[in-house]
Amino acid sequence: DGYAIGGLSVGESRDVMLPALEAAVAHLPADQPRYFMGLGDPVGIVEAVARGVDMMDCVLPTRLARHGTMLTDRGKVNIRRAEFARSDEPLDPTCPCEVCARYSVGYLRHLATVGEPTGATLRTIHNVAWLLRFVDRIRAAIEDHTFDRFRSEVVETWA
Repeated sequence: DGYAIGGLSVGESRDVMLPALEAAVAHLPADQPRYFMGLGDPVGIVEAVARGVDMMDCVLPTRLARHGTMLTDRGKVNIRRAEFARSDEPLDPTCPCEVCARYSVGYLRHLATVGEPTGATLRTIHNVAWLLRFVDRIRAAIEDHTFDRFRSEVVETWA
């Protein structure tokens, strides 16, 4: 059981979406899960959680991966940038995912620039792992009563 919220996050600005989300959530029971369909950007996620949303899904991590973009704690990184061409460093040395542990950003760039399908798979693995870790961090911030600070940091990095 629970409630799905749809018809939002389909191209409207955040200034339009968030008040509409608040209006919808205000009519839903607090003891039932609230699912926001199609929400996947980090700022949108923390803002929705702040307004009482429990779950969300989105194609964003895989769509970004197909187009050469990887999610990091520093924001989005376009892996095709020339500055990565000769790098032996991982994309994010603090990321525990298999991709960051095994492959250099230079190799990931090479796969993207030559159109190797394995590159899109590796980028997808990383992006989904990053997003799962991001949601774990939201959960921990709520439990530690540091969610407001975490939310501010996310907005500062991603907005």
